[in-house]
Amino acid sequence: MQNDFMPSGALPVDGGDEIIDPINSLAEDFNRHGEVVVLTQDWHPPGHLSFASSHDMEPYTPYSSEGIGPILWPDHCVRGSVGADFHPNINVTFANAIIRKGFRLNIDSYSVFVENDKKTVTGLSGYLKTLGKTRIFLCGLALDYCVFHSAMDGIGMGFEVVVPIDLSRAVDAPPGRLSEVLDLMVERGVQFVKSSNIVFQ
Repeated sequence: MQNDFMPSGALPVDGGDEIIDPINSLAEDFNRHGEVVVLTQDWHPPGHLSFASSHDMEPYTPYSSEGIGPILWPDHCVRGSVGADFHPNINVTFANAIIRKGFRLNIDSYSVFVENDKKTVTGLSGYLKTLGKTRIFLCGLALDYCVFHSAMDGIGMGFEVVVPIDLSRAVDAPPGRLSEVLDLMVERGVQFVKSSNIVFQ
C-alpha cells in the first residue's frame, strides 16, 4: 500500500486507493483482538534489475532470469523516495512488523516469505510459527503478484491461507494473468472470503 502503487503512482494499480480505509479497519480489528499485523514495503535500490530502464527496455516487457521476471517494471518504490513511502492514510501503528522486499539489486521479491530466487527467506515464516500462528490473511497490492506469491509460499510452508478478495486489486500484467493466478490459488487450497465475513473468536 505504497504511493507508487496508487492510481497516480509510478506503477499504478487501478482501484488501489479504494481499499485503504477497509484495510485500516481490518488491521485495527486484528490488532484489537491481539493478532499479528505485518506490512510489506518494496524498497528497491536505484537501477534495480527488475526495472525496465536497467535493460533499456519498455516497462511491462516480458523478461525472465533468475530472481527477475516474468516482466520488467517501471522504476518504482526506490528506497527513500516518496513513492516508496506508505500512502499517508495507511495506519502503520497497527503493524507488529514491516518486511522490506526487493532491496537486493539482482533479486526481485514478490512474496513476503521468500524472494524470487526461491532461496532467500525473509524470516516471516519462523516469526509467525514461533508465535503459534497457523492461519494467515493476505490482502493489498497487487493481487496477481505479491498477494499471489505470498499465498502460494504460505501454503507451501504449512499455513492456512485466506485472502479477503475485496481488499486486493490486481495489475493484470501481462493481460490474463489475474485469471490464471486465481485458478492456481484455488487449486492450492487458498481460501477467498469477503472481509465482512471475517469473524474473530
